[in-house]
Formats: sequence, C-alpha cells, structure tokens
Amino acid sequence: MRRERQVGALTQPTHELHELGQSLWIDNITRTMLDDGTIERYIDELSVTGLTSNPTIFDNAIGAGDAYDDQVAELRAKGLEAEQLFFELALTDLRRAAKLFEPINERTDGVDGWVSLEVSPLLADDAKATIAQVKDLHSRADCNIFIKIPGTDAGLTAIEESIFAGTPVNVTLLFSTDQYQAAAEAYMRGLERRIEAGQSPEVPSVASLFISRWDRAVMDEAPDELRDQLGIAVAKRAYRAYRELLDSDRWQRLANEGARPQRLLWASTGTKDPEASDVLYVEALAAPFTVNTMPDKTLLAFSEHGRVRDPLPADGGDADEVLARFGDAGIDVGALAKRLQEEGKKSFDDSWKELLGTIAAKGEKLAASA
Repeated sequence: MRRERQVGALTQPTHELHELGQSLWIDNITRTMLDDGTIERYIDELSVTGLTSNPTIFDNAIGAGDAYDDQVAELRAKGLEAEQLFFELALTDLRRAAKLFEPINERTDGVDGWVSLEVSPLLADDAKATIAQVKDLHSRADCNIFIKIPGTDAGLTAIEESIFAGTPVNVTLLFSTDQYQAAAEAYMRGLERRIEAGQSPEVPSVASLFISRWDRAVMDEAPDELRDQLGIAVAKRAYRAYRELLDSDRWQRLANEGARPQRLLWASTGTKDPEASDVLYVEALAAPFTVNTMPDKTLLAFSEHGRVRDPLPADGGDADEVLARFGDAGIDVGALAKRLQEEGKKSFDDSWKELLGTIAAKGEKLAASA
C-alpha cells in the first residue's frame, strides 16, 4: 500500500498549511501528469489532498501533444460528438486521479480526497438541463467526484436538487459573500429536504469563491496603496459569513442530524499581478476547514518559499475597512461582483466552445492521417 506522504514532506510549507487545517488541492490535470507520476508526487511530497478541473485545463491538455490521440480516434470512430467525446476523455483521467486520492477520501471519511468535473457552462441558465447532466456525470464517474455547478440563479436550483438527490457538488463561479450565502442556502435546503424525506444528510459539498479576478479587474482603477488587496478583503468577509453560518442555530440543527459543512474553497489563487508575490493569496488565506485549489506554478512556489502566517480571523479582520476604502475610491464592490460572475460565465462559455473546437479539430486531423 502506497504511503500518502513521504517523510520529506514534513518540512514543507505545504505540510504546515495542511496541519493548520486547510486542504491544498491542485487546479490542474493532464494525462501526462497521471502517466509520469506528477499527481502522485504532489500527494506524497506536497500534502495535496484533492484536485479541480475546468474546460480550459482540459483544452490545454488535450490540444497539446498526443497523449489523448488514441482515445480520441477510438471514440470518434464510435460516432461520439465533441461534447460526448470530451466527457469520456475527462472521466477517464478523473477516475485515475480519484483512485490516487481514494486513500485520503477513506481516511478522512469523505471530508477530503475529491476530484471535480464541471457541467457544460452552456447550461448555466437552464436548471433542468443542469440537473440532468449532473446526475448523468456523477453516475458515469462512479468515484469520489464533485460535479461543479455554477452559482447562477438557475444554478442555485440545480444545486438544491442535486444535493437533495445525494450528489456531491462543487459550487463554482462565486465572487461575493452574497453569492456564497445563496449557494450555502441552496445546499442547506437540499439537506433539510433529505432529512424530511428520511434520508442521510451526509452529502459533501464545497463552495468556490474566486479571488484573483477581483484584483485583475481593478488593477487600473485602484489606488497604489490598495493594489492587490480587494480579493483578499472579499475573501475575509466571506470567511466571516462562513464562520457565522457554522455557528448558526439552523446549521447546528443540521449538524445534529449528521450533516457536514459545505467547506469554503478559495479558487483562482494564482497571482495575476507580475509585481506581487507569487504566493500572495496562499499566504493571505490560510484558514482552518477551508480549501485552497491552486495551479502547479503556485503550489510549487509556495512549497519552495511560502510562509504559513496567522490564520484568518473568524470575524473577517479588516475586511470592512478595506472594502470601505475601495468604495471611497469609487469602486462599487457589489456591482463588480455581479459583473465578475457574468464575465466569468461568458469566459467559461468561450472556453467550452474552444475545448469542443480543439477536440473536433484533433479528431478530423487523426481521421485524415489514418
């Protein structure tokens, strides 16, 4: 039986962060990373305990090199269209990754050790179609997997129904406390309905708050003294809401029935500002019982020179003060949150279309050379 962590990992900043109570996930997957043992090394040496994926990650993986060529040709020969073909490719990779995380999933009794797969972003405004695809993908995956649902208005309905159906969900595309709370509300409604129906409320979930896109959005507007502070302040305010929810009477009633918290997850934590620290968001957002999913570059940088500082204060610290300063500078944070979610939805749509185009082009090229 393979070890989950080598002794050398005990000196890593990543291990220190893990010991503080935060889960480190890798925001990447490629077949090459599976074949050459990269993901296994991340688990053994850098305390990585989960994995997330998105259309852009798979687009880059499938489009580069020939690692997917044989399976693309095989599936295309069976008549699969680009979207069907993609999900088969993705599930093949994610099942392999899930197997690597399975010992962690078992050891933590389902708290950790997950992989994630996104539904088609084109369904973001169609609750019924999203619910159907969530059910289909989870059934086909048959492993320790979260299905990612965007926290749009239609997505909230899909989240509640999918949780009620017992499907583990990663809520994505969240940018603000309000959006996070709406996702948490949908999660709790799903659990309460399960309890009323005499079913177990043990349905894992995470809520993914995007961080770095905030600072990129205001890079040319924010005063120099506030540069790269908006994403962290938004995260601190959301963390306060998360901790307040866990202390609420409503949640305590659910916990008494056996429910587990929907953990808050920091997403988009790679630094976009070339003048800022490459581990800015990892160091700033250390907090127990949260998740930080990060790209390889950020994970490796933190393992080399990151520092684990004091964890986020439960009351959000200086979040309100910093956000007020952005308001004084003419930045409407509430309006920006809505804009970022809309822009994020469009970006996901564009990435999805590019991914399907990449797969179609590769399939045609392979067929022509056969």
